[in-house]
Amino acid sequence: MPLTLYDTLSARKRTFEPLKPGHVGIYVCGVTVYDYVHIGHARSATVFDVMVRHLRESGFIVTYVRNITDIDDKIIKRALESGEETAQVAERFIEAFRQDMRVLNLLPADIEPKVSEHLQEIYQLISELIEKGYAYQAEGDVYFSVSRFPGYGKLSHRSLVSLATGASGRLNDAELERKRDPVDFALWKGAKPGELGWDSPWGRGRPGWHIECSAMSMRYLGETFDIHGGGLDLVFPHHENEIAQSEAATGKPFANFWVHNGFVEVAKQKMSKSLGNFFTARECYRFFEPEALRYFALTVHYRAPLNLDWVVDEAGRVTGFPSIEEAERRVEYIYNTQLRLKAVSPKRIREDAVEIPEEIALFPERLAAALDDDLNLPVALAVTHEFLKQVNELSEPAGKRKIAIARKAVEAAENGFLVLGRVLGLGYDDPSRFLSRVRERRAKARGITPEQIEKAIDERIAARKKRDFIQADAIRSRLAENGIELMDGPEGTTWHIP
Repeated sequence: MPLTLYDTLSARKRTFEPLKPGHVGIYVCGVTVYDYVHIGHARSATVFDVMVRHLRESGFIVTYVRNITDIDDKIIKRALESGEETAQVAERFIEAFRQDMRVLNLLPADIEPKVSEHLQEIYQLISELIEKGYAYQAEGDVYFSVSRFPGYGKLSHRSLVSLATGASGRLNDAELERKRDPVDFALWKGAKPGELGWDSPWGRGRPGWHIECSAMSMRYLGETFDIHGGGLDLVFPHHENEIAQSEAATGKPFANFWVHNGFVEVAKQKMSKSLGNFFTARECYRFFEPEALRYFALTVHYRAPLNLDWVVDEAGRVTGFPSIEEAERRVEYIYNTQLRLKAVSPKRIREDAVEIPEEIALFPERLAAALDDDLNLPVALAVTHEFLKQVNELSEPAGKRKIAIARKAVEAAENGFLVLGRVLGLGYDDPSRFLSRVRERRAKARGITPEQIEKAIDERIAARKKRDFIQADAIRSRLAENGIELMDGPEGTTWHIP
């Protein structure tokens, strides 16, 4: 089936066809590097990571551009607070951003342009807008004249009258005096005495927020490209302004599809610093594996809100994130299933049998079909669960030496795990290493070390050899009181903390 995506501009799902056959250009608004990546950033990045992965798995050549905003008032403020140069602050958080993307198994963008390295393109675009009468200078600033662009509001589906009313209430008297219309937005902001700035044809200053994405996306993808993505909070004013300035300059449609992911919400409120419900990704990793956050981001449709919950103790300290910890258990299931399949003895695999369970044989196609339907992530995870369930039903009896299974079924299952890793980015770690980290962290949270658990298991084994089953059962019970489950199997006794 063809890929369909919900287009914010037309407010409907449309069949996706690239402008250039076989090639897809995607531009996604990246981060402003003044702080660490938060859970909302992680959700958005994961959504578009899956989109890029799915397009490539479907045979498209994808050029993925994600910008870095390294010139911004927030960066300047952070530099003043820390006593650093703005470039130092930006580079520190760029490196942190890239580290956070790697641990979430997010593919690097093909092109990652910085504002500071594209000022000439910004100057050129602003100059064209001035020449064409869409922009004007005012006391060192340059503004885009919204009334000159008839289509303004078409992305956010808002009227210019309502926008003008809202803008008037947000501006101070000085801003109102400089602007010809309250809704006009800055392309260039003149620097006040002593402020950081860059030389430009209009004096010293810095670019407005919106102009950077127009200049950089057109630099690498052309005046019209396939998909522009970002969070729902960017629809207005950021993406609305991008459309206005870009299409005013070129006279062409800017992006063929506008795709936006929903918010991360807490008690139906958007996660934000001002509400005190803000968490960086890295500060949460003491409670769960990064891959759990990736899985959590896939549990609802990308356009829907993603609800975050957490638990605090009597002192108000955060002690856990139940929904993400549940996602971690789902990731554990992926890795345990891989291990069960690997544990099947070659002696239990039949060369002459050809039967492959449908959930395994058709997993790649069913996963692709779910994602073709506007990246339906919950359905993709449901298809994945059915695949994992069938792999377990196939491998567990064989692992216990009760039945034999077909080599082709094993190969299809192994291929399914490769597809799962390539497309959803799940199950990419070494299973034993992942499960060991999870067990150690959970044991530590219960005030016990893995070494102490292993010692107790050895003592239980010794008791059973002596046929002292009362002592063996007492050890099992003592461990169970700490939430530690023992599993006895042909290869010995293993332990798990759910």
